[in-house]
Amino acid sequence: MSGIVLIADGDLPRAKRLAASCRERGLETNLSSHGAAALETALADPPAALVVQLALPLIDGTQLGEILRANPRTRDVGLLYLADTRAESARPGLADPIIAPPADSDDVARRVQTLVERWDARGEAPADEESGGVEGELSQLPLADLLQLFHVSQKTGVIEVRRNAGRPSAESGSVRIYNGDIVSAELGSASREKALFRLLAWNAGSFRFRPGKGSAESTLGSSTPALLREGRNQIEELERGVESLPPLDATVRLKVRRASLPIVIHPLTQEVLLVLEAYSRVRDVVEHCSFPDYSVLRTLQTLIERDMVEVRDESIGSEPAPGQELFSSALGTRLRDWLAADRAAPAVPRDARLLVVAADSYASVEFRRLVEKLPGASLSPPDESGAGPLGSLGRLSVDDGVGIEIVEVPADPRFEALWPLAGHGAVGILLLLSGSVPEAVEALRPAAEQLGRLPRARVFHLLLVDKEAGLESEALREQFPHFDDSSLFLIPVDKSDTADALLREMFVRIFP
Repeated sequence: MSGIVLIADGDLPRAKRLAASCRERGLETNLSSHGAAALETALADPPAALVVQLALPLIDGTQLGEILRANPRTRDVGLLYLADTRAESARPGLADPIIAPPADSDDVARRVQTLVERWDARGEAPADEESGGVEGELSQLPLADLLQLFHVSQKTGVIEVRRNAGRPSAESGSVRIYNGDIVSAELGSASREKALFRLLAWNAGSFRFRPGKGSAESTLGSSTPALLREGRNQIEELERGVESLPPLDATVRLKVRRASLPIVIHPLTQEVLLVLEAYSRVRDVVEHCSFPDYSVLRTLQTLIERDMVEVRDESIGSEPAPGQELFSSALGTRLRDWLAADRAAPAVPRDARLLVVAADSYASVEFRRLVEKLPGASLSPPDESGAGPLGSLGRLSVDDGVGIEIVEVPADPRFEALWPLAGHGAVGILLLLSGSVPEAVEALRPAAEQLGRLPRARVFHLLLVDKEAGLESEALREQFPHFDDSSLFLIPVDKSDTADALLREMFVRIFP
């Protein structure tokens, strides 16, 4: 047998007993007492089998297994997990066997021998010009942990990081390390600490480490431990400061004359003031400053508190007043982000889709009448065939490039096959009710139940109330046990001004 057995176990006496039993069967073994050492050993010389403690220090056993499975050179390594407690041995969700305590050395060696024989039957691991490379998912091994491990093992090369691959919102960045020290970071137009801290905040995506010679010249002003510590602090401060820091979609303006500013200004403050001359939206100021995002936002907040800068909140939650455009620019940005993140779409986002299902023809007609009065509404001519609503009702323009297509499908069970097709991937599903609530609910129940089971379904209820109805949301709650008041809109069809304002509010709240 040619394969090597790697035993990664923080329990050294147990590791030695297992190694001795493996050698009695003619198996060559290596020992590692923690996950960082085991990872480095496995990447340098892929083992035929890995016996790994679930509670392995630094990188636990499952993390180590996931990293090796994601690497082309080590994906076929045979795995056995060692549990330290009976409860741990019952851990669900692992594809490879768990050996309950106390581990019998001869039994483990026998099972390892079988794994090695399978490895030998497959042949050697594929050649790799970039020996020592590693690939994985950030959800399994965050970038900060990976950098810490490479710092300990003094690696040199580049870590490439990607997220939203195959989508218009795809991003890729890189971090270069030399002898374990971070020497540079790039992410789009951002670099240095700004790029590094943004990359450290990613909790999803993939990474790939490519070993290389590299250069020791650094563009960063701190040591690796200090950078990782500061990055973690800034990420936490950003999360805690959501309410106190200026919203990204707010506009800001310098209130004082530049001639009245102090002669000596901190470089960060000076750069923020310079960028404010060209940009008025907080998001743009943050993007065009070279300093890290939290530092820029905190500086802006300090300038606001000192009454040197004024801020006007135009965040996504605000909706235009009646008579203005239906959707603010912030809402347009929000919809674009949702389209880009949720779909593998072309470079120009397609319109979002809102599915409408009406309990009866009256609700359908009244809804059309209300919507066609809204700014940006472009509805198709009513169907005169008498077959009922089916297909595109029309479009609501959000901005010059994107809008919401309103698609209506009948609640008639004959159209059951169309419900999930029309509802899949919709920004929202709007159920229209009118007249008797119990009757309307019964008419919509089959469609509501099926559409509610769709992945990420967002179901809303629009109750068209006339002056004789006097209905409350409790009537719907009795029909739908899981009904949520936040998804109900009551619109009086006989009060045009009120109906218009409530309909505007409904469309704003439907945004993801």
